[in-house]
Amino acid sequence: MPDAQTPSAPVAPTASAASAVPPTPPTPPIPLSALLGREDLALRRIAGPPDTVVHWAHTSEMADPYPYLLGGELLLTAGVHIPDAALTDDGSPYFDAYVSRIAAAGGAALGFGVTPVHDTVPPALVAACERHGLPLVEVPPHTTFSGVARAVWQLMAQARLAELRRVTEAQQSLAAAASRPDPVPSVLRQLAQRVGGRTVLYGPEGTRIAEAGREEQSPAVREALDALARAVTGRARSSATDTVAGLHLAAYALGAGQGFVLAVAAAHREPGDHTIASVAAVLLSLLTGEHQSGTGAARSSALVRLLLGAPPEEVAPLLGGGRWVVVHARPGGQAADAVAASALGAALGSPLVDLADGVVRVLVPAGREVTAQPGWTLGVSAAVEPSGWPAADTQAARALARARATRTALVTHGLGSGLADLLPARQAAARARALLAPLTPVLTETLRAWLSLHGSWDRTATALGVHRNTVRHRITRCAAVLHADLDDPDVRMELWFALRHT
Repeated sequence: MPDAQTPSAPVAPTASAASAVPPTPPTPPIPLSALLGREDLALRRIAGPPDTVVHWAHTSEMADPYPYLLGGELLLTAGVHIPDAALTDDGSPYFDAYVSRIAAAGGAALGFGVTPVHDTVPPALVAACERHGLPLVEVPPHTTFSGVARAVWQLMAQARLAELRRVTEAQQSLAAAASRPDPVPSVLRQLAQRVGGRTVLYGPEGTRIAEAGREEQSPAVREALDALARAVTGRARSSATDTVAGLHLAAYALGAGQGFVLAVAAAHREPGDHTIASVAAVLLSLLTGEHQSGTGAARSSALVRLLLGAPPEEVAPLLGGGRWVVVHARPGGQAADAVAASALGAALGSPLVDLADGVVRVLVPAGREVTAQPGWTLGVSAAVEPSGWPAADTQAARALARARATRTALVTHGLGSGLADLLPARQAAARARALLAPLTPVLTETLRAWLSLHGSWDRTATALGVHRNTVRHRITRCAAVLHADLDDPDVRMELWFALRHT
């Protein structure tokens, strides 16, 4: 049926209208092939290219539908507007003008319904669609235009549901990646996988800190991505996009003026990719930003005072005062980096983090519970006053060694020694020094680890990072210099008490 629009003769499109970019609805478009695949509609493409997408369906019997098209439509017509003269003679001028106007308006395809007006699709219309590259679909007599429109919206609803599911799954995978010991590389890898492209994290100096996904196809793409990242650094806009060599490029500024930038290059850009990239940008902003539990000035002041010789108990009030625990941690997979260390500190609730020799050390207020962290092995000291920080550091190191040897996620140093605490501290320490005096520091630590792991050669070797034969040799040497039978439980108990007081 014709629309209520008043017919008008075709006119040449204006330059401004022809060049206007049609708006795209938030719902993903559907490929024309999906509509043609509906057996209940029995649609048939008879002209034009097959690879096009449809944003919506619209019915019009106007000779010039251009002013009423937004772009991306499957325009449905029964040919009521076609004059008899166009059917009796060549007809090419009329159909050429009609099709050119639809193409200029950004129409996705033309659907022509046969009967009740026309028994077949006019050949001149088929030829015009071929010339202008507009897909032409034959709508059979039993298929109504309302049925075609309903099918378009059903397919769009399915596409939107699938896209929302894809975005939700991507958000969950990105959040899981952010909790790994190597959060920044993990988030970049996950984002690259989800968008099917290349992801790059730029530092404040504009250098590439980390990358993941497919390599850039050409130096031009790499240069364009670098330039796009610089465009959002320190500027008012938070994102920018570009297209180079068929790749869609996007850059997102991270945080509030920190200078970090996330850049993405992908061959395809789905409607939900911007949302997915934005989620990754938020996570990376948190991971790259400095975690603050107090002012930076207070921590700087505490560091300066320590360097100038102030005792820890005088510095501690600047950090919050109270008792503290020391945590030593190692990641289960690859070596920890500075960002992973900062992320661990944030998870434990403290910005006081140090990374050295592959071990992350965190100074945590005793009031905060230290729990196991996914992908990390932790050793935790007993709660101490600031004056006990050095001893707590040693306790945490030993607890970490035991945790790694026993494959336990978290081991906490014991709070007491039972019967050993009945001895006066000075007397116990003097007895321990005398008993262990023949041992070198290496032998002492080996004996400590061996006894704490119940004489297990393999676990002790793992804890110390040496070969099991090295452990056997050292323990044999301990027995020799101490003139002791280390298989005797009484001897082991006395040595263990001595080790606990050193």
